[in-house]
Amino acid sequence: MSKRQLYLLAIILAALGLMVFAYKVFWLKFPLSPQERSYVWNVEAMLKFSARGGAVKVSLAIPTSTRQFAIMDEQFVSRAYGVNTVEEEGGRRAVWSIRKAQDIQTVYYRVVVLRSPRDPAPARIKPPPLPPHRFGGAGLEAAKSLLATVHARSADLDTLVGQLFERLNNPRPGTNLPLLLGRKPTKAKKVELAVRLLSLADVPARSVHGLHLAGELRRAPLLHWIEVFDGKAWRCFDPQSGQPKRPADFLVWWRGTSPLVKADGADRTRVVFSVTHNLEASLTAAVMGTKQTRTQWLRFSLFSLPVSTQHVYRVLLLLPVGAFILIILRNLVGISTIGTFMPVLIALSFRETRLWGGITLFCLVVALGLAARLYMERLKLLVVPRLAAVLIVVVFVMAALSVLSHQLGFHTGLSVALFPMVILTMTIERLSIVWEERGPAQALKQAAGSLLAAALAYLVMNIDEIGHLVFVFPELILLLLAATLILGRYSGYRLLELRRFKVLAAEKN
Repeated sequence: MSKRQLYLLAIILAALGLMVFAYKVFWLKFPLSPQERSYVWNVEAMLKFSARGGAVKVSLAIPTSTRQFAIMDEQFVSRAYGVNTVEEEGGRRAVWSIRKAQDIQTVYYRVVVLRSPRDPAPARIKPPPLPPHRFGGAGLEAAKSLLATVHARSADLDTLVGQLFERLNNPRPGTNLPLLLGRKPTKAKKVELAVRLLSLADVPARSVHGLHLAGELRRAPLLHWIEVFDGKAWRCFDPQSGQPKRPADFLVWWRGTSPLVKADGADRTRVVFSVTHNLEASLTAAVMGTKQTRTQWLRFSLFSLPVSTQHVYRVLLLLPVGAFILIILRNLVGISTIGTFMPVLIALSFRETRLWGGITLFCLVVALGLAARLYMERLKLLVVPRLAAVLIVVVFVMAALSVLSHQLGFHTGLSVALFPMVILTMTIERLSIVWEERGPAQALKQAAGSLLAAALAYLVMNIDEIGHLVFVFPELILLLLAATLILGRYSGYRLLELRRFKVLAAEKN
């Protein structure tokens, strides 16, 4: 393969990894740090009512997951009541029922919501049917007169809604509004009247009721907004100013003209909302939000695996990081090691034994095994029996060190069994061959280089941010692969060789 093809392949791999990485970070909002936290909101609705002494059936409007907020969990708390949820136009309802109840009763609905990992975009839908305006008689004439005035002062949909709410909020309502709003106009009544008036003007609209999730509120007020269909999507309008505006952190509780509470066999109903927030791991929040928004990416990610399998891959995905560090140390720095990937596997063992304890145990096992291997050389054994004998010695030494350290109160020795025994056996065999062919100095040099590489790999692989990145964003390994391919063609001087060739450079000058 030519260098051009190699570089092209590396660029393609790096670009693919960066694109998937950017998609997760900027679109799915996956955190770059394991310490990053997100706000999760806890909302409680306390419903109180007075039972009349017979059968009671009360229902409360409850929220559904939207593109802006995802429901992570919900609970229905009551004593002796049966509970079920029903779907209706505009949302869901929780229904509590009991055969007999009297006096003051209290039931609770609790929900945990998470803001969507991305800002919602208006969805294009078909034009909805016009809701009935339900005007008649004098009310119809008053509504037509009011609409005529508003329509004459507007130029488009935005100004029509703006002028309408300007009239509805006018402290001097004139003669028509009191007939339509009644003696005690509330915000909810104004929004409902605006929906009916817009329906009379052939403009689909609907009322929206919800809570503003900001801070901690023991008695959160119920807010009322209006959504108007502009021919392509639903748009939010502020009923106070009449301006097109999407409310920030506004949890939609229900839509439509249905009441918040419906009660049979009870009266004097009252609902109190409270809002609190807590910090949740951003990774957990992002995964839950992705599940709720039904993003297909999650089905083909590591998060779809069982939890036990995920823990395995949290370790396995660190191997490419250790291997890349080893490539830098060998090909660029020039450090000699025993074997190719033995230092990486030893570095994984250090994750349990810790660095200095692992180095000590490694030196003891290798030293005793090497002494046994050099002695066996005098016995003139064949290769396979010799390797098996060294393996037996390694296992025996590891067991003895564990028992001895336990008796002395050193718990580090109990982790010696985590060392890869076969790798240790091959390390001892390789060291003995270098010892015999190139001398003790070269063997000790390679052993020291291997320990240095393993220690550096351990220090990098033990960084929480590194483990978080390779597990949450495994596509970043494609960048390591691209860099590995490029370094695979490097044939220049290594850093440790510059000293050797310094004399040649001086003679040339």
